[in-house]
Amino acid sequence: MRIITLHSDSLVVEPKEKALKEAEKLEKKRMEWGESLVVLTAVEKRDEAEPRNVAQSLAAEVEKVAKAVKVKRIVLYPYVHLISDPSKPSVAKEVIEDAEKLLNKAGYEASHAPFGWYKAFTLKVKGHPLAELSREIGAVPGTAKIEEELSGALQEEEKVKSEWFVMSAEGQLTSAEKFDFKKWPNLNAFYKHEVAKQRAAPEEPPHVKLMQALEIAGHEPGSDPGNMRWYPKGRLIKSLLEMWVTRKAIDYGAVEVETPIMYDYEHPALKSYLDRFPARQYVVRSAKKDFFLRFAACFGQFLMLAAATISYKDLPLRIYELSRYSFRLEKAGELSGLRRLRAFTMPDMHTLCSDLKQAKHEFANQFTFCMGLMGDIGLKSAEYEAAVRFTDDFWKENPGFVEGLAKTFSKPILIERWNRRFAYFDPKFEFNFVDALGKAAALSTVQIDHENGKRFNILFTDSDNQRKHPFILHNSPSGAIERVIYALLERAHLEAKAGRNPAFPLWLSPTQVRLCPVNDSFNKWADEIADQLSKTNIRADVDDRVETIQKKVRDAEIEWVPLIVVLGDKEKKSGKLAVRFRETGKVENKSMDELVMHVQSLTDGFPYKPLPLPRHLTKRPKFAV
Repeated sequence: MRIITLHSDSLVVEPKEKALKEAEKLEKKRMEWGESLVVLTAVEKRDEAEPRNVAQSLAAEVEKVAKAVKVKRIVLYPYVHLISDPSKPSVAKEVIEDAEKLLNKAGYEASHAPFGWYKAFTLKVKGHPLAELSREIGAVPGTAKIEEELSGALQEEEKVKSEWFVMSAEGQLTSAEKFDFKKWPNLNAFYKHEVAKQRAAPEEPPHVKLMQALEIAGHEPGSDPGNMRWYPKGRLIKSLLEMWVTRKAIDYGAVEVETPIMYDYEHPALKSYLDRFPARQYVVRSAKKDFFLRFAACFGQFLMLAAATISYKDLPLRIYELSRYSFRLEKAGELSGLRRLRAFTMPDMHTLCSDLKQAKHEFANQFTFCMGLMGDIGLKSAEYEAAVRFTDDFWKENPGFVEGLAKTFSKPILIERWNRRFAYFDPKFEFNFVDALGKAAALSTVQIDHENGKRFNILFTDSDNQRKHPFILHNSPSGAIERVIYALLERAHLEAKAGRNPAFPLWLSPTQVRLCPVNDSFNKWADEIADQLSKTNIRADVDDRVETIQKKVRDAEIEWVPLIVVLGDKEKKSGKLAVRFRETGKVENKSMDELVMHVQSLTDGFPYKPLPLPRHLTKRPKFAV
């Protein structure tokens, strides 16, 4: 297990809501401690073998620190964010409670913060040399430390020195410390997030409650943390996004392929590439052999390209795969709803280029391509931030290149300049969404890869008849599909805070038209209208419940249904439908043809799928509570 000890003047804890079903019962909603040794504790999977011994080691280590700082009050604070492989909650609770008993028996005033709750807390830490200490504790005295295996790129990234700048739309470069962010608060939040490098969220992001309330997705308790279950509405949204990004990649000129999700850990080229990628991997064992789960579609695509016969006339050559799923062993404390997952769907396009000149040209084109795709999804450039990252050498050797990107983006972009290259790429860009908690998540991204053409022995025949290794662009046109949905939900939360009605783009709305009969005598008419709308590829459902029309409309609003149609005597006689527009709150009378034309004007060209649930609300199960 891992702990951080904090010699503190005060600690105030306010439990907000249960994080686990097995959360302990509370006698009071606010707890306060004066001067004390606060111990942030995280029990790991490996501790499950000897929880009693772990508790003894924990108590012994805490007692050493308590004696050193001369304090008798100890607060054990469950803090899983310190580790990537947590134990079962029941084991963690057992370790903390056993250690508490041992410390009390040793004469200390020991207690613990509530287990299994989301908590707000205020902590005031002293400033002396022993006030902040960290420890790793084994199950029994002498237990060897089990260190997480990190790629060389991750280790090198920690050593790289970064300089931060902001580049204006006109190409003017200013130190980020001196840039005036007053007109660009979102960019400022993004800059602070990047410099701090704190990926864990301080509290549950707003989109988590939204995805549950809208029955889009939920955490899967039967799987590894960071794996999601997708309910019918969420599966529709997710699949439509997958279809659209795939179609746009193919329209851009990519050929679609499919590759495996699992690869030989000892394959020379793959093992070398693993060490150059700044991410943590899942490793699995089968038939006495180690395999790793892919973190992107690079592996299979590169092996495929290495076996292909390629001419310079074929370049730039773009191949694309929708990798469902890719896997990264993110730290447990950094898992955050749909923002950061361990299993995710990654649209992945790789482009072979003959030389750096062609690679830069393609990089700039893909920058524009990704901007267009963000707009299709429903995110305007004002709603996300751009970052361009590169080495000092690239900056000096390619004057004017980054300035061209800034002019295309038409607003300031964040620049990170490295003193040296720590991974396989230089440069890269990302479009980042900044959420309500000030956390940023990358969406679209492109990198120029200098190494893997040679590493995987990918070759093309150039115009001089010589065999050469290409430069490779790595491009996810939208970023992970789950993260796109996160951005749409977080944006909706910000819209609601600003007093506006949040909504999905019409082509992504699970129900596009909700028909609300004023009573059951109009249900048959509602079904006839729904049949007509369905024939024109419009998702329409019928609220056939025995409820007041006010409740039917209110419930449709809560579900973010964009178009709500009330059906009664007035509408039957006039032949006009009373259509309520969610985004504006206005009600307009429209004929059937006018309603169809309105929907088609906003969904034309986008992919379509039928209703993901039964048409009648009385026939629908509840998937999320």
